[in-house]
Amino acid sequence: MNTKLAGIIIFLMLVLPASVPAETLVLLQGYLADGDYWRDSGITSMLARDGWADAGTLRTTPVGIRSDRPTPAANQRVYTLGLPSEAPLMVQLRYLEQYLDVIEKLYPNESLILAGHSAGGVLGRLYMVEHPEIPIGALITFASPHLGTDSAEIGAKAGSSPLGWVAPLIGGSTLNRSQGLYHDLVRERPGSLLFWLNRQEHPSSQYISVVRGDDGLLNFGDLVVPAWSQDMNQVAALRSRSSKIVTHGGHGLTKQDGELLLKILRSNSQT
Repeated sequence: MNTKLAGIIIFLMLVLPASVPAETLVLLQGYLADGDYWRDSGITSMLARDGWADAGTLRTTPVGIRSDRPTPAANQRVYTLGLPSEAPLMVQLRYLEQYLDVIEKLYPNESLILAGHSAGGVLGRLYMVEHPEIPIGALITFASPHLGTDSAEIGAKAGSSPLGWVAPLIGGSTLNRSQGLYHDLVRERPGSLLFWLNRQEHPSSQYISVVRGDDGLLNFGDLVVPAWSQDMNQVAALRSRSSKIVTHGGHGLTKQDGELLLKILRSNSQT
């Protein structure tokens, strides 16, 4: 290669923008939330400003799985999903399998990233264990009960008490509809879904645990899921394999989570 040509190539490398990797981010909501929870929290807008086009919410319809928005032309796009968030995790998994199959066919051989809030993070991990043949570049979980939570145990006990009988009469029928999910998310013990899941081989990927901490002042941390349960390093099959990021705040998603998610995605695209 002559000196002049080499100089032109170096100049172009310096002045032309770096190519944007083609990748899809799928956002998984938690209990009692829908796909728009990520929009209502402002996170999808933050992602859009950074180049992640909002591809809408995938839902099952009489004519198949459809998004409520046109397919974006951008190299980076983000989907939310229509999931039955009160249903047991194995039921939600069937929906997730269909949605991700559609995404895989739309964008074959491209990077796929899952980010889940609360129970959505556990659902994403369940998918990865059940489908190790599907390469997931990263799983990012926010305040997820990987080892279970007392909140689910309280819900399960309430459903089997007289309160469960009268719940539909007082507008609390979600208590009965959610019994399967509550049992899935009780603290792991022999015979429970989490006990089984946490001892299965997990595929090679980046695992990132965003954990709510207690700053000791007016913030009492996450009152729904204890911090130790949010750390995937505590999962028997993932010892020392997860990056842990501690944030302060309650259980819900905030713009702080959006900023953190962007930092993680930027770091991921540079590796």
